[in-house]
Amino acid sequence: MPKKDLTKIAYKTLQQGKSIAGLAHKELSTKVMEFFSPESIPKTSKVSRELLNELRKSMIELEEVDWEEAENGIYPKTLLFEAPWLDWLKKYPLIWLDLPSTWIRRKNKNTRDIPKRINRENYPSYYLQNFHHQTDGYLSDKSAELYDIQVEILFNGTADAMRRRILSPLKEGLNKFNLDQTKLKILDVATGTGRTLQQMRSTFPETNITGIDLSGSYLKQASKYLNNRDGEMVELVKGNVENMPFNDESFHAITCVFLFHELPREARQNVINECYRILKPGGSFILADSIQLSDSPKFNSVMENFRKFFHEPYYIDYVKDDISEKLVKRGFNEVSSNSFFMTKVWSAKKE
Repeated sequence: MPKKDLTKIAYKTLQQGKSIAGLAHKELSTKVMEFFSPESIPKTSKVSRELLNELRKSMIELEEVDWEEAENGIYPKTLLFEAPWLDWLKKYPLIWLDLPSTWIRRKNKNTRDIPKRINRENYPSYYLQNFHHQTDGYLSDKSAELYDIQVEILFNGTADAMRRRILSPLKEGLNKFNLDQTKLKILDVATGTGRTLQQMRSTFPETNITGIDLSGSYLKQASKYLNNRDGEMVELVKGNVENMPFNDESFHAITCVFLFHELPREARQNVINECYRILKPGGSFILADSIQLSDSPKFNSVMENFRKFFHEPYYIDYVKDDISEKLVKRGFNEVSSNSFFMTKVWSAKKE
């Protein structure tokens, strides 16, 4: 059997294994919650078998796109298999130990259980919440250490594949500058634990890459993940992405992954405005976030259940928001979008 076929089989097998593991965890943890804390369970809509089949079909289509783009050299195939497995295995028991505190917050509708040491004046009010009932919100080392494995479980092992959907439009946008990689500058907005940054660094190993985030704990986790490996250093900056500490026209491309559904509507426009300001003429803004009602109405009940089961206070407003209109309002053009499983990706250009 050709090596190409073996590699694809290995990738498909890995994705299937992650999907089964994610589903098994969610089913088991839900049963445990039903037994110990039934009052914590929100009322959600029943997902039909037909819809489950549609979700599975959409997930398979995402995996096909992921494989084809790696096969076509958009990014290295090594990214398809890259994950800190041993680290996640060690942290998995901590997920279970953390569940009771999550149940308590759900039961008491306590969505602002933030560490007392935090100076709340340093953060916008909307940020000081337990998004998806996360312990400490985004403001502790514990939260940062558990985040990646929690997201992998949530999306049944497709989180990295969804993040990689930004790489093709990003590469296309950078190629238009016709510059040596070492002269290009990319910014990842709300970079979190650095998973997207690592994907970009593997794809653009000689390019100047910067990540900005408001959480010092998440930036520390990103630093541990990124800068103990071979390759160029990635610059990490702490800051509010509504008012970024960069000069006008500083970057050739800007990416933003899974941020907008956790922002109020006005803040979304503020971030778009800032990205436009610091982007060079001809630069690309690549935005990835949840699917929306306009492009994925068949998944409406899934989106509604997501909002009910996890604390996502701005999600319903986000899925109804016209992000393309916001991009055009600020001056972007050549705005386009595509959907992949549970992710929607916009690409826009600054003239």
